[in-house]
Amino acid sequence: MSSYEDRLKALRAQLVRQKLDGFVVPLTDEHMSEYVGAYAQRLAWLTGFQGSAGSAVVLPQEAAIFVDGRYTLQVREQVDGAHWQYESVPQTSIAQWLKDHAGQGARIGYDPWLHTRSWVRQATEALAEQGAELVAVDTNPIDAVWPDRPLPSDARLVVHDDRFAGRSAAEKRAAMADWLTSKKADAAILSALDSIAWTFNIRGKDVDRTPVALAYAIVHADATADLFVAPEKMDDAVAQHLGNGVRIHDRAAFADALADLRGKSVVADPERAVAAIFEALEQGGAKVLALRDPAVLPKAIKNDTEIAGHKAAQARDGAALSRFLHWLSVDAPKGGLTELSAADRLEAFRKDTGLLEDLSFDTISGAGPNGAVVHYRVEEKTNRPIETGTLYLVDSGGQYRDGTTDVTRTIAVGEPTADMQRHFALVLKGHIALARAIFPRGTRGGQLDILARQYLWAEGLDYAHGTGHGVGSFLAVHEGPQRIATFGGGDEPLVPGMILSNEPGYYKTGEYGIRIENLVLVEERAISGAEKEMLGFETLTFAPIDRALIAVDMLSADERAWVDAYHAKVLDVVGPQLDGDALAWLKGACAAL
Repeated sequence: MSSYEDRLKALRAQLVRQKLDGFVVPLTDEHMSEYVGAYAQRLAWLTGFQGSAGSAVVLPQEAAIFVDGRYTLQVREQVDGAHWQYESVPQTSIAQWLKDHAGQGARIGYDPWLHTRSWVRQATEALAEQGAELVAVDTNPIDAVWPDRPLPSDARLVVHDDRFAGRSAAEKRAAMADWLTSKKADAAILSALDSIAWTFNIRGKDVDRTPVALAYAIVHADATADLFVAPEKMDDAVAQHLGNGVRIHDRAAFADALADLRGKSVVADPERAVAAIFEALEQGGAKVLALRDPAVLPKAIKNDTEIAGHKAAQARDGAALSRFLHWLSVDAPKGGLTELSAADRLEAFRKDTGLLEDLSFDTISGAGPNGAVVHYRVEEKTNRPIETGTLYLVDSGGQYRDGTTDVTRTIAVGEPTADMQRHFALVLKGHIALARAIFPRGTRGGQLDILARQYLWAEGLDYAHGTGHGVGSFLAVHEGPQRIATFGGGDEPLVPGMILSNEPGYYKTGEYGIRIENLVLVEERAISGAEKEMLGFETLTFAPIDRALIAVDMLSADERAWVDAYHAKVLDVVGPQLDGDALAWLKGACAAL
C-alpha cells in the first residue's frame, strides 16, 4: 500500500466491516510507553508522522491529527493537510473534537489495550452528549489493514548487574511487598516496561533507544512475582538471576492471569495501566486499588551506585561530545557537512568509548531553520547542509550500562548575529537561574519552571515544551514522575537522588533554534541558619557552551562567574580524557569570559 491516502481509505473500509463510524489512533503500545517498538507504530504507518507523541481520529468524511507545541511545524511537514486536520493539544482534546464532529448515534472504536481508563471515561461522556458511543474493539482495525506490520521483537532479556543497579531484584520485591502490606493489598500489576526492567534488574532490546523488554508482571505481598514474557526471550542466565521467587509465564497468558486474582486487592496504576487491565481485573472479581505503580518513585530516586554510575557515564559522554564539538569547529567552516553526516560523526565518537549500548534517542541534528523544529528528526528528504552564518542545534544522548545521558548544545557556524546572541543570552540566563536554584524540600518542579522562562517572558518570548524531564538509569531518557513544567506534569515534589534535565530554549520559526541542556541531580543543601531542609541541583553534564554565542554584557557578574566555574569543571572532568588538538581546543572553549 504505497500512499498514506491509500492507507486512510483502507482503514475507512475496515471500519465499515467492523460496523464502526470512527476510530482513535494513539501513539503508544499496550504498556503506555512513550517510545514504542516498530510493531506498535500505527500512527506513523497511517499518517507519516514521525514524532514521539500524538494521536489521530478517523471518521468517514474527515480525519484529524493531534500534537502538542513541540510538533507544530513537524506535523505539517510530514502529514498531508489535504486529508488531515491539524489540532493542537492541550488547547483541543480528542474527546472534545469527537463531541463536535461525531454524528448522532455514531459508534467510535478504540483499542482498550492502548488507552487509560480515565481517557475512556472522558471520551465516553463527551460522546454520550451527542448520542454517540465509544466502542471497545477486539481487533485493532489498523492491524487488519497493515499488510507488512512488523512482529514484536524476539530479542533476549539480559541481566542488569547489581554493580550497576545498586540493589538486588529480591530487595526491590521485598520493599514492594512491604508497601503492599501497608496498603492492605495482595498484589500490584506492573505494565510499564521501565518499571519491570527496574524491578527485576533486567534489560532488553525491544524498543529502539530504550533498553526494555516487552513483558508484564504481578508482584505479590509475599515478595514473589509472576513475570509474563515470550519464552524465546529467556535463557539460563536470566532464569538463574530471577531465582525461584519469580514464576515465568508466556506474555500471552497475562490477560487470563488477571482473572485469577478474584477476591484479592490488586494495585493498578491509572496512568500506566491500560483500560483493558482494569476491565479484566474488575470482571474477574478483584478489588482494584487505583494507586501509582510502586516502582515509579524508587526508580526515580537514584541510589548511590546509580548516581556514581551516572557521573561516570556523563564524564565519558562529555568527552565524546567535546571531541565532536572540536571536530565540528574544524570541519563545519570548510562546508560539506550535513545534519545527517554530523549526527553520524557524533554517534561514532560515542561508539569510540567502547561502552555505548545505544543512543538514548534519535539525535536531533537541526541546522538553521530545522533547529526551530523542537523535536526535529532528520531524514534524507529534510537533510540540510550546515552552513556558515547559521546556528546548529544538536540534542543527543547515549545509553551506557552505568547511565543514560541527554545533552543539547547550540553552535554558531561562523559569526553569529546580534539577534542570535541576544536570544542565546536569554536562554542561558534562564538555564543558569534554574541551575543555581535553592528551594525547600517539598517544592514541585512546576514551581521552578518560571526561573528558566523569566528572561524570555520579559521580552515577550517563550518556548512550547517543558523545561525538565526525569532521566532513567540505563533506562528511559524520559522518566517520571518528576518534571519541571507548568503543563503536562510538574506536580511531583523533588527529592534528593532524582535526575532531571535543565533545557530552556528559544525557536525562531524559519531561522534557528536555541536550546541549552544539562542534566542535574537533586541534592541536599546545607545553609547556615536555615530553618528548613533545603535542596538544590548539582550539574552532571560537562561539555563547553559556545562562547561565541554568549553576549557577555547581558550577563550579571554572578552569571558570568557561573559560566566560568562551569567551564573550569568541564576542563577538570573532560580535559584528562582528551589530548593533542582536541585538548587545546577544549582549553580555549573553556577559557574565562
